[in-house]
Amino acid sequence: MTQSLTEVLAYYDSWLAFNQHYQRVPGVQAAVYAGDAVAFSGAYGLADVENDVPLTEQHLFRIASHSKTFTGTAVLQLVEQGRLRLDDKVEQHVIEIVGTPLGERTVRELLAHAGGVTRDGLDADWWQLSRSFPDRDQLLDILRQASSAVIPENDRFKYSNIGYGLLGLVVEAASGTSYNSYVQTAIVGKLGLAGLGPELDPSRLAEYAAGYSALSYAEKRVPIEHVDTRALASATGFFGNARDLVTYFSAHLPGDDRLLSDKSKREMQHPLWTTGSDEKARYGLGLSVTKVGERNVFGHGGGYPGHITRTIVDPEQRIVVSVLTNAIDGPAAQLAEGLFRLLDLADSKDRGDAVDTAGLERFTGRFANLWGVTDFVLIGGRLYATDPTGANPADEPQPLEADGDSLRVTGGNGYGSYGESYRFEFDPNGTVRTVHGSSGLTLHPIDRFGLGERVTVAP
Repeated sequence: MTQSLTEVLAYYDSWLAFNQHYQRVPGVQAAVYAGDAVAFSGAYGLADVENDVPLTEQHLFRIASHSKTFTGTAVLQLVEQGRLRLDDKVEQHVIEIVGTPLGERTVRELLAHAGGVTRDGLDADWWQLSRSFPDRDQLLDILRQASSAVIPENDRFKYSNIGYGLLGLVVEAASGTSYNSYVQTAIVGKLGLAGLGPELDPSRLAEYAAGYSALSYAEKRVPIEHVDTRALASATGFFGNARDLVTYFSAHLPGDDRLLSDKSKREMQHPLWTTGSDEKARYGLGLSVTKVGERNVFGHGGGYPGHITRTIVDPEQRIVVSVLTNAIDGPAAQLAEGLFRLLDLADSKDRGDAVDTAGLERFTGRFANLWGVTDFVLIGGRLYATDPTGANPADEPQPLEADGDSLRVTGGNGYGSYGESYRFEFDPNGTVRTVHGSSGLTLHPIDRFGLGERVTVAP
């Protein structure tokens, strides 16, 4: 691991911990794959608020639409084995829908969400747990309804859980076994990952992080029951932890043939359809393909009642990050993208030399005053002051240069006291006692900063 990556991961750990608390998320679990191994793994907050159970790196989350990447992988494996073709009509494999509009759609169209299929059907309150997810027969009933073919195929990107439920039936027919058994053996088992699986495992319920409702419609979060997704497992059933999830996605990097050939991986990762007004956001075959900054990345997100999750892969630098949250409004995408924002900051300038960076760690830390929180961070061999409450941890940081026990502001926008200095006071043991800010306000180490019931003029 490079020194810059080590610095980024050290701050990323601190930033995740801060945001779990600041954004009032019950728990956040994250992992980073880099240098051909899991380079970082962390867990913050609680797996079970009511019983005060700390979240660990081993707790399991419902990773929901990440399941589509496993389904895409399974389909491409079966294509490589000659058991089906991407341009097969699905009715060739699922005979129960022969002669229906959806039976005419191709495997490729469904993988790309280009089949024009209803997103979730006319009555999908299983997403609110007021009814069970559909079983196989109920899914077939939905697929046979004329209303399930909403628009013509290849008209536009139209996300569909029902379409991926149908792909699960294709996998079953082509493989000769159940969807869950196939992906467990051919993907999860092949990688030796005990922290991933295609569906709720009742025997492991104690290992699952509880999921929670949102704060947008209530003052307090309430726990949400874990349920089986039945015939929609191929769209949304998977569970996992962040460590095993980044390891799984590492098998989608170039040159790794454990699951698929590079040719098949390129097909999955090739951007086919824009997903909305942002031209950068596109979709391949079971994978979202987009940009974070100037990086071309792929991955997927997941939204399950009580859990929001996100994985992002940079295939060029061979870095994978997964962030799992146990709240239905969890900021998983923001927290995952934050890693790459920090890496971009580390790479934005030539790294300072070892002589120049020696001793700069003494300035780093998190400080607060009445107006907010400031982090002093060492990244890319350089010191910055940044706001950890922002959506982007590397958004307009103040570059700093050390001068004795002070840090002079050498850049940033004009509101940031350019040319002035943060003056540090250290205790005899070398820890920071206070920082006199560039704006003239005093900052205190955040663990020593607190307010009483009322802020008044000091005597």
